[in-house]
Amino acid sequence: MAKPSLSVVIPVFNEAASLTETIESLLAALAKGGFDAEIVLVDDGSADESAAVARDAVADRAPLRIVGQPNRGRFEARRSGVEAAEGDWVLLLDGRVLIDADSLAHVRRRLELAPVWTAHVDVAADGDLLGSFWGLIAELAWSDYFDDPRETSFGPEEFDRYPKGTTCFLAPRELLLQAIAAFRSRFADLREANDDTPLLRWIAERERISVSPAFSCVYRPRTSVGSFVRHSVHRGVVFLDGHGRPESRFFPAVVAFYPLSAAFVVAALKKPRLAPAAVVATSLAAATLGLARRRTAVEVASLALVTPLYVAAHGYGMWRGLVTMLRRPPADGARR
Repeated sequence: MAKPSLSVVIPVFNEAASLTETIESLLAALAKGGFDAEIVLVDDGSADESAAVARDAVADRAPLRIVGQPNRGRFEARRSGVEAAEGDWVLLLDGRVLIDADSLAHVRRRLELAPVWTAHVDVAADGDLLGSFWGLIAELAWSDYFDDPRETSFGPEEFDRYPKGTTCFLAPRELLLQAIAAFRSRFADLREANDDTPLLRWIAERERISVSPAFSCVYRPRTSVGSFVRHSVHRGVVFLDGHGRPESRFFPAVVAFYPLSAAFVVAALKKPRLAPAAVVATSLAAATLGLARRRTAVEVASLALVTPLYVAAHGYGMWRGLVTMLRRPPADGARR
């Protein structure tokens, strides 16, 4: 019986520092996975040596193709990679991710009954307060799963209650191509688009998405203050694109955010003491939540100290996204 064919699509933009470890972990997983595999690395206009690092890391241990393009964002990089892929299955894998060595072997045995998989993602925080925060917001937002990690699946009805993403995601190539063709963003520039939620919601409406601790990866977060703020702002922009839609359970919160945040800014301008009071209240509320959920001391400290910064940056991103969307409405069709 022939091995199923797999293309691993890795979009990169200035990821030279992370790629060697990412590729080493991938090669270990491929060695156990039972796939006839190739690696397709899409260099999305990197200014560093990402492509050269990838060549050196892979060497002759797996077929490697490098697709180069000007910087058009992660969605378009993934599109280019999936279109160039030759495997029947595609694993989307980001450049900052370490896939577990047994993950591909696990899904290989289940493909006939469960063809679509999103990874269980652990965050490599190593005690860092900013790094810890990224893992915490995922675990608290999707507590239905993280309170009891187990192998399960979800469709459109449960979509917003389970963790999912294209950071490490496996699906039939043809299904991914159809989802990419159907993709629509609220933004003209797809570098600002939510490149996973609408895509995966479309897939979940046609094929249940499986998740399991046995198909897992480790994400290495950005831990400098500057990169954390930039990433938080970007998350605010893409949150509007992904959840500012009636089908999302977060849609009412998105709608309510704008008048409430505008009212707060007006009130803070009239009463300057309101802003620091809001910071303290946000910090205390986040710490209280952490204590109630029995998080560690480091995690409670992370919630208390980082949440106000994240809320401000994320909120700014949502406003920036709204202004961008109103100024530059998207062209018709998926390609921009």
